[in-house]
Amino acid sequence: MREDESVALRLAWDHNRDRLWRALLAWSGDRDVASDAIAEAFAQAAPRLDRIADLDGWLWRASFKIAAGMLDSARRRAPVGTDPMTDQMSPSTQLPDEAAALVAALAQLSESDRLAIVLCQVGGWSAKEVGGLVGASPGAIRVRLHRAKSRLRTIMEVHDD
Repeated sequence: MREDESVALRLAWDHNRDRLWRALLAWSGDRDVASDAIAEAFAQAAPRLDRIADLDGWLWRASFKIAAGMLDSARRRAPVGTDPMTDQMSPSTQLPDEAAALVAALAQLSESDRLAIVLCQVGGWSAKEVGGLVGASPGAIRVRLHRAKSRLRTIMEVHDD
């Protein structure tokens, strides 16, 4: 790896690592999935840096795809009638109570609703940027985000009662 590529990868790591990890944790509910997906995305990016135009966007897309693959694999291996996603979202994940409650509530949303909320609210991406990441129009992302937030508020209100 050339020195300029090493610097670019290091800058991308410093710029994305914390926010991407929090977004993956909120989306997946699993610290190991979040950590492993980021590590794998950076490992896959390193040998192809010269072919990646938007490194930040590529890393976010790759990390979420890798995490989705890990969760799908866990679901296939799980005993019938269990959901590793929901099981991972319990307050026993050693998160602060408020964060654990939010992660558990997010687990009750569809994967696409969770993704919209996490990328916009945790990741800080605009509807246009999220649309580019997931292949949807900004308008569709705004609608999904509005509906997902409404569902999440309802879930959180029921949880508070």
